[in-house]
Amino acid sequence: MDDFDAERAGDDRREETEMKWTRPLLIAGLWLAAPAAQAQLLPAPAAGALGGVGQVLPDTLDRLGGIVDQSGLDRLSPARLADRLAAARTARIDALLRQHGDAIELDDRREPARRGIILLTGADAAAIETLRAKGYGVEQVETEGIDMAITRLTVPDGQSLARALRSVRKIAPQAQASADNLYFPSGAAAEGRSAALASHGLVGRGAAGLIDGGVAAHPALAGAIEQRGFVTGAPRASAHGTAVASLIGGNGSLKGAAPGTPLLVADVYGDDPAGGSSFAIVRALGWMAARGAKVVTISLVGPDNPLLAGAIRLVRDKGMMLVAAVGNDGPAAPPAYPASYPQVIAVTGVDGRGRLLPEAGRAAHVDFAAPGADMMAADMDGGRDKVRGTSFAAPLVAGRLMAGGSVEALRREAKPGRSKGYGAGILCETCRNMY
Repeated sequence: MDDFDAERAGDDRREETEMKWTRPLLIAGLWLAAPAAQAQLLPAPAAGALGGVGQVLPDTLDRLGGIVDQSGLDRLSPARLADRLAAARTARIDALLRQHGDAIELDDRREPARRGIILLTGADAAAIETLRAKGYGVEQVETEGIDMAITRLTVPDGQSLARALRSVRKIAPQAQASADNLYFPSGAAAEGRSAALASHGLVGRGAAGLIDGGVAAHPALAGAIEQRGFVTGAPRASAHGTAVASLIGGNGSLKGAAPGTPLLVADVYGDDPAGGSSFAIVRALGWMAARGAKVVTISLVGPDNPLLAGAIRLVRDKGMMLVAAVGNDGPAAPPAYPASYPQVIAVTGVDGRGRLLPEAGRAAHVDFAAPGADMMAADMDGGRDKVRGTSFAAPLVAGRLMAGGSVEALRREAKPGRSKGYGAGILCETCRNMY
């Protein structure tokens, strides 16, 4: 595994003005540059769907960001594809800010994050006291399973997150300060009725881990499954988490890449409008490290985050292997995280003809490809449905890693891809559950 171990000026009013005008203009410009993009990328949401609670990020973002017309995407030029994917990403973030602005805001990089929260590591006592004197709420947090002391700051009333981050970095220059950034599912799964959680007792050491939404009870998921929530309302069954879980350990009519493998499931979404945050993912990683998870799948994407990067280094030092999807914002998008961290096995997706998905994102490296389209996974109703996205390629690689035991075994198993971009090759090419 050695290969994988490897101020801006302005006040709050100016920031708010920029946010007010930049997002709508960017969306409008991208839509004009890409006619019919809405039909391709943004299927109309069900009435009232955006305003509901529950799996806010998985459901809202799958609906807004899902790719629903593969043939149309395949015909687009790279430039037009990049425009449409950028428009979809902008639209889904704008929708979140409109619907859940009380819980979500943009950080100093214009990335979505939990409103009014800053995560700090490495700050000395003097800096902490200065921050407290300036009106910041201060909470010291110890993370289970990993030796990481985190200071969770609450931003003073009336101050934007972006401005507060710049202030904190001046007060504590030796520390790492970051927003509690949000991470999005890397593919759409069909929604269904509310479902009971899968629960099959306690799971021992050496299980596969899944950081996602909760997993529903399903006939194909009869192996040992233990779930824990890391946000409000969790664990709660989700379509995305259920589909991903079935591709790791499904058995019977829906076979995963490692049928029947025990699963530790960390629900980082629950009912929280700002679910899927870096803080929740870090706590989930610590839990899995404490429980001795062997391989952990994260089919979520977002920005680089110092807290998350540090946690990943620590759990890798404990021997945990991490697999992550490269996302679906296209090859022209910025590198996706956590897949881009050197300690993480980054996975892209291919269609039924072995071609890279046109919407597949990129990471600082790509290690393997696996099916991400023209395939089935478990749904919320006890059946199965089509899925698409790099979300569904990552669990197949994780399952093969569980079965093979090492990256070297995966390399021996991988079949060559058609060109660059496949990493060491395609794994689990027949794992599609189409019949």
